[in-house]
Amino acid sequence: MGAVGSVEIGSGARTVSVRALLPVWSDWRAGVRAPGADLLSGLIVALVALPLALGFGISSGLGAAAGLATAVIAGAVAAVFGGSRFQVSGPTGAMTVVLVPIFHQHGASGVLAVGLLAGLVLVVLAVAGVGRAVRYMPAPVIEGFTAGIAVVIALQQVPAALGIAHVHGDKVWQAAADAVRQYLGHLDPLPIATALLVAALMLVGGRYLPRWPFALLAVALATAAVAVFDLPLARIGAIPSGLQAPALGFLHADQLGSLLAPALAVAALAALESLLSATAADAMAVGTRHNSDRELFGQGLANIAAPLFGGVPATGAIARTAVNVRSGGRTRLAALTHAIVLAAIVFLAAPLVGQIPLAALAGVLLATTVRMVETASLAAIARASKGDAAIMGVTFLVTVAADLVTAVAVGVGIAVVLALRAVAKEARLQQIPLDEGDHLVEEHELLDEHIVAYRLDGPLFFAGAHRFLLELAEVSDVHVVILRMSHVTALDTTGALVLKDAIGKLEHRHIIVLMSGLRPDHQRRLTAIGALPAGGADHLFTHTPDAITCARQLAPAVAGDGHRAGA
Repeated sequence: MGAVGSVEIGSGARTVSVRALLPVWSDWRAGVRAPGADLLSGLIVALVALPLALGFGISSGLGAAAGLATAVIAGAVAAVFGGSRFQVSGPTGAMTVVLVPIFHQHGASGVLAVGLLAGLVLVVLAVAGVGRAVRYMPAPVIEGFTAGIAVVIALQQVPAALGIAHVHGDKVWQAAADAVRQYLGHLDPLPIATALLVAALMLVGGRYLPRWPFALLAVALATAAVAVFDLPLARIGAIPSGLQAPALGFLHADQLGSLLAPALAVAALAALESLLSATAADAMAVGTRHNSDRELFGQGLANIAAPLFGGVPATGAIARTAVNVRSGGRTRLAALTHAIVLAAIVFLAAPLVGQIPLAALAGVLLATTVRMVETASLAAIARASKGDAAIMGVTFLVTVAADLVTAVAVGVGIAVVLALRAVAKEARLQQIPLDEGDHLVEEHELLDEHIVAYRLDGPLFFAGAHRFLLELAEVSDVHVVILRMSHVTALDTTGALVLKDAIGKLEHRHIIVLMSGLRPDHQRRLTAIGALPAGGADHLFTHTPDAITCARQLAPAVAGDGHRAGA
């Protein structure tokens, strides 16, 4: 490890040490010395995760065994290599939403290949040092796609909750509508009653006893009732006893082109959801902070390993991570214990798990969707501004109607446009500033000498630079214009070109342009595109008083030339 630890990989201005991405003994010291709290928390999380892993595995199309394999393998690998000591990883509802169309188009082997490719992408992102990018995700986008995911997951459960085995429709809402249509043809209250009772027990019990594994309890009661009374409910079916590796030929060279885009989408979602979950865990626990790049590295390795055992792509799971924190977990030993307990269930209780009714799992996931939506956060964002409400609403609608990655792209795009619009409004062109200590009286006197000084405030960039051209073009009865540039916070190429155009129009009308307070980096940009005043360095001044003195010397000569030209 010593030789590897010395390797560093550059990424722009950042350099990420590979050694910083690898496990260290300090991650485990506290848990090994006092394992009691972590072992108990890991057991509780496993009991909560079992029905979720089964449900999400089935919803993805690969089956309950795939969900269990993901929870065991990805959960263990991410616990060891991840960047958060509280994070619990496994199959999630958000990932299921993305996997369903991949399964329909490419089959089970396509999902496995996409997971492996996504894992490789995550490792690359980790060593490239881009883990901190999640902090720039707008809150309305996060809340919008979270609510959208909840609706999509709920729609996915409609067929199982109604007892409908086969549905038609490319989108989840189309499939749900078809399930309702079929159900109305032959009403059967048993499946829907089972799903609703399981969901109700989870929601009511979880509210008053949040540490109890009501999901497992509700599923166990439903399974027992089905067995005792021989109720006609569809069940999960046979689950292999143990983890079985699929054929390693699931990734073919001729498939790479068609699978690359889905793999990038899965990697983006895995990165986003995992980092958001780790951030939420930091907020719930005092004095902790996750390593974003290491978290991506751990999730990448987890997604490389899971497909080798038939597992679906995984992410950090906020619900299970929250249970871990609230149950007293202190180190990553708790997340590893959760994976070990699930592995024991896979090896020792697979036949029993196969008897769980699908309607009960549908109830578990329906309750999960209710918990996913924070109505207070949605209401607060909706009240904050119309722009934030629009971003959240559009992200929600696109998530439900199309897919999550498209929704995030659209939401972030709208947020960027609105942010640029707001920043552009901060840019101002002021004649005679209002601060008394800034030569106010003297500038009033300059007006009588046909000299005017403008102060440019804020960013001068593509989103609002055109306004300066319009305002400067209207200057009249002036011989010298002083552009005070010290308050320009940003200047891009578009802003520089617009400024060049404005200066050119003024000088074409025989108006001399002077500049003061120009920052060195802005001067280099203006010089590169030829946007400085015609006088060059002689018309550039560090301080405004020097520019005023020069303007007073030049103004009479300009006025004389103007009179002669008029004669």
